[in-house]
Amino acid sequence: MKPLLIELGTEELPVKALASLAQAFFDGVLEGLGKRGIAFERGDAKPLYTPRRIAVSLPGVAAEQPEQKSEVLGPYLNIALDTNGAPTKALQGFAAKAGVEWTQLDKTSDNKGERFVHRAVKPGASTAALLPEIVREALAAMPIPKPMRWGAREYGFARPVHWLVLLLGDAVVDAEVLGVRSGRISRGHRFMHGGAVEIASPATYVETLRAAHVLADPDERRTRIVSEVEAAARSAGGTARVDAGILAEVNGLTEWPKAVLCSFEREFLAVPSEALIATMEANQKFFPVLDADGKLGERFVGIANIESRDESEVRKGYERVIRPRFADAKFFFDEDLKQGLVSMGEGLASVTYQAKLGTIADKAARIAALAESIAADVGVDPALARRAAQLSKNDLQSRMVGEFPELQGIAGRYYAQAAGEPAEVAAALDEAYMPRFAGDAIAPSKVGQVLAIAERLDTLAGGFAAGLRPTGNKDPFALRRNALGLARTLLEGGFDVLLHDLIERAVALQPVQAKDIGAFDVTRFVYERLRGYYADRGVASVQFDAVENVAHDSLPDFDARLQAIGAFAALPEAAALAAANKRIRNILRKVEGEVPTAIDAARFTEDAERELADAVDAAIVETDEALERRDYVAVLGRLARLRPQVDAFFDQVMVNVDDMAVRNNRLALLKRLSDRLGSVAAIEHLSG
Repeated sequence: MKPLLIELGTEELPVKALASLAQAFFDGVLEGLGKRGIAFERGDAKPLYTPRRIAVSLPGVAAEQPEQKSEVLGPYLNIALDTNGAPTKALQGFAAKAGVEWTQLDKTSDNKGERFVHRAVKPGASTAALLPEIVREALAAMPIPKPMRWGAREYGFARPVHWLVLLLGDAVVDAEVLGVRSGRISRGHRFMHGGAVEIASPATYVETLRAAHVLADPDERRTRIVSEVEAAARSAGGTARVDAGILAEVNGLTEWPKAVLCSFEREFLAVPSEALIATMEANQKFFPVLDADGKLGERFVGIANIESRDESEVRKGYERVIRPRFADAKFFFDEDLKQGLVSMGEGLASVTYQAKLGTIADKAARIAALAESIAADVGVDPALARRAAQLSKNDLQSRMVGEFPELQGIAGRYYAQAAGEPAEVAAALDEAYMPRFAGDAIAPSKVGQVLAIAERLDTLAGGFAAGLRPTGNKDPFALRRNALGLARTLLEGGFDVLLHDLIERAVALQPVQAKDIGAFDVTRFVYERLRGYYADRGVASVQFDAVENVAHDSLPDFDARLQAIGAFAALPEAAALAAANKRIRNILRKVEGEVPTAIDAARFTEDAERELADAVDAAIVETDEALERRDYVAVLGRLARLRPQVDAFFDQVMVNVDDMAVRNNRLALLKRLSDRLGSVAAIEHLSG
């Protein structure tokens, strides 16, 4: 086994695709080795990359393939030999193609008879001879939608290629890939290390490049960035805001990251901090510095890809580039304050939301009607909910949101505060968009939750009515995200209202009604998103089905039942009772006409049915109160104690006897039992 190093040096690769390109190259090389039967030790190897290179380094790779065995099937004996046992032309041709005399061929049999076969064993090829092909295959399989071509070459890559290091052990593997001949010469930092960098062996690759001011290990680079940023922030008496996405981009932009602490004029802090942070992070890839209260201060950290001899010049450059952007943000904010949030809404009547669904003003009116009615149901001030809904889209007309779309709602909150709107209304304008992303919290206030619910109800009902239901990867109105946001807000907000009723209200308000799509379809769509939400939390699909198939009052009620069925499924009695209820449902389904409900104890003829009837009566009495207070865990725990009587009944009692009076009495008993077993969830789903 010898260590392997493959490094492809390029012009600066696209930062957002860099990690995935490196991973694809790494996977492709490993797949190429495995496909050829070349043994390798992966150890803790991982993709290595910087903006100017992608590399694969493995601690051990076999020097050659194992022996290559082949087996080629030839003609059957009745075709291969004539009546005298001499070879026919078919056999002679097969032998000639195999390069042997026909007498050297082996024989094998299958269900059609005996036939000739050529078996051969040849030495495995050397890994060095196969590596060029492996590298070319790995590069060809990389996900590069638009390869770049340079010079007069017919082939292409993500960026022009300048060098190739290909080492197996200490030796260079001769190859030509993408017009570049392999060697052991790499390159260091573009500015901090002039000239070539010779790689003595794969084991010294990372260390050698580090000496040339290149951190080839992305994890080492990321750790350095975070450490430097946090240290710079501490030196200013604050803490750094390190966004994971920005960190990943900066990591892909640098080979030798160096933090530079910068500042801006304090007057800019009058602008909403979200706008300043958005500018620093999205536009410039800077890291904001927060004070002890978590508020933005006038410092930020930039990451240079160089240790400058005069860091003050780098600092001036970063401060110079951020200043005009902050000045623009301040201008937008000041002008918006002059206009006022209410005045902003005057233009919404001329902005189309969707051709079939009217303008944004129409949408705001529908949301206001929904928010007011929902608020009245859940004990929230309807006037506050309506006011928040009426203002909820106004900031779309602001200069700030025009420049920073991600500040929708956030800008509205600032403008509502400036206009003297109630605090609950101002907060709701921002909270209506929560959760904004996977893992985000729902709106914290009740008015905000009501507005978030109304917003998503209208979007879903309108989307379905206008024929915009998601297909494949297409979801232009983000209906999937809205469905999950709606479900989470109702669930986590503890709203004890029936989802279907809410959707019916939203559907009724739409200006267009789809003939084949109604509230039921939207409700089903929301439950499908909810299924995924619970699956991510480890809830089995059969448990979700068990609860979905019984009547429940609300999503919080649904959740309580789901938690209970999860606890019930872990009990030793669960499987037997689930199977029993499935059996009961099948028996009752076959009854012609109405299933009997009247039970006459005088008609019991077997001890097992008397004991079951007494046990069911006792269980019902003991679970009525728990059902009323939605203590579903207690209900199912008590019902689990029915297993001995249920098992005995099915072991000793025949239900469909000839005596119709006895049969109906037993059917009524089973219905009473099944109704209570299914009072929390359709437990028969647990039996498969």
